[in-house]
This record gives sequence, structure tokens and C-alpha cells, in this order.
Amino acid sequence: MGKEIALPMLGMVMAEFAQVGLMILSKAAMAQGMSSLIFIFYSNALASLILLPSSFLFHRSERPPLTFSILCWLFLLGLLGLFAQIFGYAGIYYSSPTLATAMLNLVPGLTFILAVAFRLFSPLCIVLLSFLLKLNLIA
Repeated sequence: MGKEIALPMLGMVMAEFAQVGLMILSKAAMAQGMSSLIFIFYSNALASLILLPSSFLFHRSERPPLTFSILCWLFLLGLLGLFAQIFGYAGIYYSSPTLATAMLNLVPGLTFILAVAFRLFSPLCIVLLSFLLKLNLIA
């Protein structure tokens, strides 16, 4: 297996471990009385402290100019992300991190359904995927 094949898989495995760890940590923090809004603030502040300096260092020459339209889209994306986090942590508060982790497994399937709905997948890929599923080569 080549490096170009193994690196994306390793990245996805690391992302899944990070998400599961964050869910377990959030449930433990909320069980001890921390508000979910405070936990969202702290996790976003930590992510900003890690990601902002690294993006300025590694992508210094590749930045496009910031227009008003791009800023509006970034604001809308941030607002949707905030609501997703608020509802997600409310769900973890009322259920268990095990259920939330199991729900993460639905993301690839829903992404595939959206890709088919928006015609990002060709019919040949769908036929090939159906054939591989029937042969139990992929699960």
C-alpha cells in the first residue's frame, strides 16, 4: 500500500479518534456541571489557538483577498457550525457518547446520498458500488 493511499486513511482514523475523544470528554465535563455553551467556547478557542497560527505559517502566500461576500459566507458558515455544535452537545447531554459516536458512522452514507442527489456520482460508479456490495467486498 502506497503512501498516497495510506495517508488519507490514517487521517480519517485520527479524525474519528479525535471526535470520539471529544464526545467522551464533553459528556464527562457536562456530567460534572459544565455548561455545554462554555464547553463549546473552550473547544473553539483551543482549536483557534492551534489552527490559526499554523494556517498563517503554511498558507501565507496562497491566501485570496477577503471580500465582503467571502466574509458573509464565512459568517454564515460559522453560525451554522455554532448551531450544529449547540444541538450536538444538547443531544450528548440527554443521551450517551456511545450513541453520538454511533451516529458518526452515518456521515459517509449521508454524504453518498447527497452526492447521488446532486449528481456528483456517475451512474457507472453506482453500478460498480452495487456490484461490490453484493459480493460483500466492501461493508
